[in-house]
Amino acid sequence: MTPSCPIPIQQYPRVLLAHGGGGKLMRQLIKRMFLAAFRNPLLEPQLDSAVGELSGGKIAFTTDSYVVRPLFFPGGDIGSLAVHGTVNDLAMAGARPLWLSAAFILEEGMRMEALWKVVCSMRDAANKCRVQIVTGDTKVVDRGKGDGVFINTAGIGVLEHDRTLAPGNIRPGDVMLVSGDLGRHGMAIMAVREGLEFESQIESDSAPLHEMILELLGAGVEIHCLRDLTRGGLTGALNEIAEAARLTLMVEEKAVPVREDVHAACELLGLDPLQVACEGRFVAFVPERDADRALALLHGGAGGRGACKIGKAAAQGANPVLLKSAIGAWRILDAPGGEQLPRIC
Repeated sequence: MTPSCPIPIQQYPRVLLAHGGGGKLMRQLIKRMFLAAFRNPLLEPQLDSAVGELSGGKIAFTTDSYVVRPLFFPGGDIGSLAVHGTVNDLAMAGARPLWLSAAFILEEGMRMEALWKVVCSMRDAANKCRVQIVTGDTKVVDRGKGDGVFINTAGIGVLEHDRTLAPGNIRPGDVMLVSGDLGRHGMAIMAVREGLEFESQIESDSAPLHEMILELLGAGVEIHCLRDLTRGGLTGALNEIAEAARLTLMVEEKAVPVREDVHAACELLGLDPLQVACEGRFVAFVPERDADRALALLHGGAGGRGACKIGKAAAQGANPVLLKSAIGAWRILDAPGGEQLPRIC
């Protein structure tokens, strides 16, 4: 007998774009449907990667899918994005990425030249990240059903330490660090879609993060939690973390790095840059005693030169995430309720 649908049909009779937007509806879908059906100890933490023991060691395992439109955008393409996104999910567990799978869902009529460009981009990104694409799959769907190509990946990495990086480890007083300026990936794609032109071109921040994380861990920085800032942006990530950690996160708006051209693009489109996805940025929670050392290490590498402190964790209050504005007033930084930017990853 098939059990009744756990999400009331009168509320959501069909899937919405917002169910994939990194906000409230996606979290509801995951918890009430997928987690309810597949619940097990490895899935329960709902982290970017599952971490388990194998032959006396720890491995991280993750999977992701990429449906970005357009396939090619300033600063990257669907191929490099697929590698970076999967490597970064492993990095958020503190793992060293080793192997990836790549499954291609191709649309009939896609130009072979474009597909080859995507494949070469994946190859080059994997080589740069020092990972191997070791298995895969290919399917073809009818013309008009696939937007050229969709890519699904899975990744396996190894943990070379005994730490657990999770929201439950965050303590009041921990400092929040971001690894660089926010919002460029989403705005790079939307600028192309909407034909927006600025004095300087906005390029995606798509990049691998694992080397920075491994350097921090190798230097003995006590990282309590990591999260890459993909769907839902900083706002979505902090709300998920605060809920899981049962703490309140206090963010200083003036400290959050957003480029002027990204601000301008967001204003034109009526978007909040703190909710716009990145593909090469993370937020880290570390004890206050380690914050300056962590920043110094991040500033020493090309990927972390824009890293900065943006706030602290505090004891649980009435609201999970609070933002202190430039004039000193506090407001609730609520989880995104819908999908601001569909099909950007």
